[in-house]
Amino acid sequence: MTDTRPVLVVTSLHDPTADVVIRELHGRDIPVVRLDSGDFPASLSVEAEITPHGIEGHLLTPSRTANLANVRAMYYRRPTGFAFPHLREQDARFAITQARYGLGGVLAALPGCLYVNHPHRIGDAEFKPSGLAAAVEAGFLVPPTLITSSPDAARAFIKRQGSVIYKPLHNPVYRVGGVSNVVKVAEVSAADIDDGVAGTAHLFQKRVAKTADVRVTVIGTRVFCVRIDSDLLDWRTDYDRLAYTPVEPPPGIASALRHYMDHFGLVFGAFDFCVGEDGQWWFLECNPSGQWYWLEPETGLPMCAALADLLERKTAT
Repeated sequence: MTDTRPVLVVTSLHDPTADVVIRELHGRDIPVVRLDSGDFPASLSVEAEITPHGIEGHLLTPSRTANLANVRAMYYRRPTGFAFPHLREQDARFAITQARYGLGGVLAALPGCLYVNHPHRIGDAEFKPSGLAAAVEAGFLVPPTLITSSPDAARAFIKRQGSVIYKPLHNPVYRVGGVSNVVKVAEVSAADIDDGVAGTAHLFQKRVAKTADVRVTVIGTRVFCVRIDSDLLDWRTDYDRLAYTPVEPPPGIASALRHYMDHFGLVFGAFDFCVGEDGQWWFLECNPSGQWYWLEPETGLPMCAALADLLERKTAT
């Protein structure tokens, strides 16, 4: 019997990664309903009733209707935020809150739906200190790390560890001269630390002498490891200088990946490691909504097919 249940793809309008996944699903004759929660309520509406059988009702977009009780899977990928620019500030704040907890609560409670990933689990996993603590528990090597608002503590940590880098705990976009920018990962010295550190929380981490980086993409039960060679502190700053090689993970990494994923309830994760001079992999972070598709044409790894398998529910999670 043909499975007619749709896959919901919740993302922004311009998302090339979602586009390729949707094309793959269409090629398999899997129904897809694409929506951006930020379009609510202008071009997206919801009718949801709480019943003894769970949530029932519909999501309606300009071109599709999804039965809330019959969604096969949801691919949740960085939708835009709610906005009510036509309302006064206080009214807009109220409307945004109601939309978040109303539509957001409905999307997070679909019966029998496989989430890739569940939006609440994404939120949990995006806190860097939580991720680093979970990585230690999972058995990964994690560089010595300090989260602080104390200039004195930061200086002491840098003097104790020697070579230290600063990382933003989260990276909102700054507009500088009309151009989007983010705060970059950078090496810092004790002399760089001033009283401005007291203004908020900061993350400092011992710099590992590395020979390469590794991006590990976990999709359900599939694990794709790609070595990234460059001479950059942060390889994400210049993709033209990168060389890619598919590799197998060292002993213990696969089980630690599963432990980490289970800790946060994830079925997808984009992990970053650096490779030390002794060949050991050091955990840096896991992005539960990380990019991955650019690696497929570079390596030939079948990641899009693996993700479509997961959303189609062909494979165990």
